[in-house]
Amino acid sequence: MKLRSTALVKGFRQSAPYVNAHSGKTVVIMLGGEAIADPNFANIVNDIALLNSLGLQIVVVYGARPQISHLLASQGYTTPYHKGIRVTDARALELVKQAAGQLQLDITARFSMGLNNTPMAGAQINVISGNFIIAQPLGIDDGIDYYHTGRIRRIDIDGIQRQLSQNSIVLLGPVASSVTGECFNLTSEEVATQLAIRLKADKLIGFCSEQGVIDLDGEVASEMLPNEAETALQRLIEAQEDDCGTARFLRGAVSACRAGVPRSHLISYKEDGALIQELFSLDGIGTQIVMASAEKIRGAGIDDIGGILDLIYPLEQEGILVRRSREQLEQEIEQFTIIERDGLIIACAALYPFPDEKIAEMACVAVHPDFRDGDRGVILLNRLRQQAKEQRLKHIFVLTTRSVHWFLEQGFIESDVDQLPMAKKALYNFQRRSKILVLAV
Repeated sequence: MKLRSTALVKGFRQSAPYVNAHSGKTVVIMLGGEAIADPNFANIVNDIALLNSLGLQIVVVYGARPQISHLLASQGYTTPYHKGIRVTDARALELVKQAAGQLQLDITARFSMGLNNTPMAGAQINVISGNFIIAQPLGIDDGIDYYHTGRIRRIDIDGIQRQLSQNSIVLLGPVASSVTGECFNLTSEEVATQLAIRLKADKLIGFCSEQGVIDLDGEVASEMLPNEAETALQRLIEAQEDDCGTARFLRGAVSACRAGVPRSHLISYKEDGALIQELFSLDGIGTQIVMASAEKIRGAGIDDIGGILDLIYPLEQEGILVRRSREQLEQEIEQFTIIERDGLIIACAALYPFPDEKIAEMACVAVHPDFRDGDRGVILLNRLRQQAKEQRLKHIFVLTTRSVHWFLEQGFIESDVDQLPMAKKALYNFQRRSKILVLAV
């Protein structure tokens, strides 16, 4: 008899909304040379292949900084840096091209594997590289000639999009040609950032040695706004860590975010499956740089009914909430306030006013189990209190059988049936014996 894995089934079901949400979206993945050199790189390639099979349009930008430095050292040659950018003279350029070219071949070979028991099994992945980027020299800065170090002049966005539309993975590196036929050494973070901006990508994804951005308490910051990311970057600069993978990513993520890229994700290249966990789990695993908070509180609409039903159904099964039909929800949807995260409804509550008696009922309060350690219930309560004030109501009441202590903590006071509005008093279920609690608005 085969053993059934409920964890597998639960995980698959939870990831389904994210599969639908990400399908057809454009993602730019920035792979630094450190990530490529890590033993976990093979798993990262497998996960990128899996994303490709799920319909994501993927551009991979690889860096080669440690590989270039190693090759230069093996030749007994050093190159200076100016403002964190390598000065690439003619001799260094030849070694840069050698290192970058080798990585391009190695990465392409990885995507060509077809081993069983991996996401690559039976996959037909086309990896396309080409002259999509035209470079120009950085020139001279503070009297320092950068020689063959360059920056982006233009990008063939239409050409890249044609390849993406055919489900190919576009692979681009740190070396690009100019209109004069010369080669220039670019930074992979500039390439990835400008691609994300000009492609109007939905996500920019980067890798570092940690799980994400580490805050002052030593914890991974799950979400940051651009100004918060800039503060974190400044801390790294002050600690003389401005050349680490986290700092390079933060520079690009802030620029991308302010230019309209909705999400930038930073995850660990050492953690097997970090890419999948970040994109296909409720709370992710790394750090998101976002234009606005991933969570939004708003009034519900007719398109939210399915999500609300999914949220409240388990509580109805346990007898915590009174069952509501889809038809009832359709009629009452304007009474609902929801908290939405990445397109998923993770919390809801409804406010039913009784204007003549200056009171309203707070009902159908539900928070997704994975998000109950936050303050979503308090956020909903505060929003509903504000709504009650705007309607010139004086009190809010709740009927509850399981959450009495939580409501008491929020300032509710136990009451009795006589305090209910007349219409609600007539419907009170004495068999259910719900506690009645009242809060002054």
